[in-house]
Amino acid sequence: MRGDFMRRFIRDRSGSTAIIFALSIIPIIFLTGLGLDFSSATEKRIRLNEAADAAALSMVTPTAMQESCLTAQTAAQAIFTGEASLITGLNYSAPNISGCNDGASTRTVTVSYTASSVNTFPNVFALLTKTPETTWTITGSSTATSTISPNINFYLLLDNSPSMDIAATTSGINTMVANTSSQGGCAFACHETNPAADNLGNPNGEDNYALAKNLGVTTRIENMASATSSLMSTALQMMNSNSVTCPNGPGCYEMAIYTFNASTLNTIYAPNNKPSSNLAAAQTAANGIDVLEVCKNNYLVCGTGNNDTDTNFETAMKAINNIMPNPGTGTSGSTPQEVLFLVTDGVDDEISSTCSQALDGNRCQQPFNTSWCTTVKNRGIRIAVLYTEYLPLPTNSWYNSWIAPFQSKIGPNMQSCASSGLFFQVTTDGDITAAMQALFQQAVSSARLSQ
Repeated sequence: MRGDFMRRFIRDRSGSTAIIFALSIIPIIFLTGLGLDFSSATEKRIRLNEAADAAALSMVTPTAMQESCLTAQTAAQAIFTGEASLITGLNYSAPNISGCNDGASTRTVTVSYTASSVNTFPNVFALLTKTPETTWTITGSSTATSTISPNINFYLLLDNSPSMDIAATTSGINTMVANTSSQGGCAFACHETNPAADNLGNPNGEDNYALAKNLGVTTRIENMASATSSLMSTALQMMNSNSVTCPNGPGCYEMAIYTFNASTLNTIYAPNNKPSSNLAAAQTAANGIDVLEVCKNNYLVCGTGNNDTDTNFETAMKAINNIMPNPGTGTSGSTPQEVLFLVTDGVDDEISSTCSQALDGNRCQQPFNTSWCTTVKNRGIRIAVLYTEYLPLPTNSWYNSWIAPFQSKIGPNMQSCASSGLFFQVTTDGDITAAMQALFQQAVSSARLSQ
């Protein structure tokens, strides 16, 4: 009997469901509580990450970039804590903000936080840890970066010597050569007050400048004037689209325009000898850029010969260097950055007693001495160079004797004058306007990376 009872007891399955449920209720409760608290903490972390994103982004807006780090940081902390205060069941403190440096043109900030989510089922954890876990730690961070558009003063130094008044296209050159046979074929539209003294053979005794206009030939210097005017318009549009307020900016571009030739720096536009943000006025002034007018061949001024030494780089570079102040970072409250914008065909033509290419009367034609470029760049002023290629003229005896020997050195010499990444070359038939626009855009873009 006893044996049968034991066997029946062992085989009996009645009540097993209750036993299994009783044994499994603990992990079910544990997992349910864990899931609810985990879901709650995850939701809080998402909201805190959004708050950190908003705080970080608030420090790199255009307005905030003009404020001190302390001011921007205070506002960012208020944004984070304002959002965090709306989350129930959360313990938090002000976030940690790092990476902001006053005066820097690029600001990269990181907003990091540590908070704790209050658990709804703290005693569930006690089943495993023997002590109730009342909170769940939450951490996160957000990083934002932005580069301020610095305030930049541009000093345009434009070569308007007679060699820059060559016809701008191949067809224009051919037209000029075909119509100046009595001169041996001349592609330059030289502007003279006394052309009769040179017996040019042009209709009505006109100079080559008037001849080019009558023939409908566009010259390089006309293209340079048009390109300069267009550049003023582009810079103005950029500032207007960004709602820039000059002179504090950010992104204020002020312009001064000068030409150079024989021995002087000629002011085209520079109110009070300084750059101005009145780019509409600068645009109007740029339209008036024209070639140097001389008396006749070998005479800049009638009665005073100068052997056509009409391109003096050293005088121009020295003068512009004295005008330009030392640059700053370009941020609000700082001196603007400075950029010298040089447009030229790169051939020096002046009186010099120390010239490897000395001609009669110490006339010197050579690639210009870049020592002044080094002086300017050493001051922290960047130089943007647009080299309008000095056109080879193999049919011209003067070119063959004095320019051809160093023709291959002109371009590399001009590039050595330019700051890194700020050199463009335009050949015959090239688009000076497009090249000048590209050079300007590069100067603006690289300015953001230079501080």
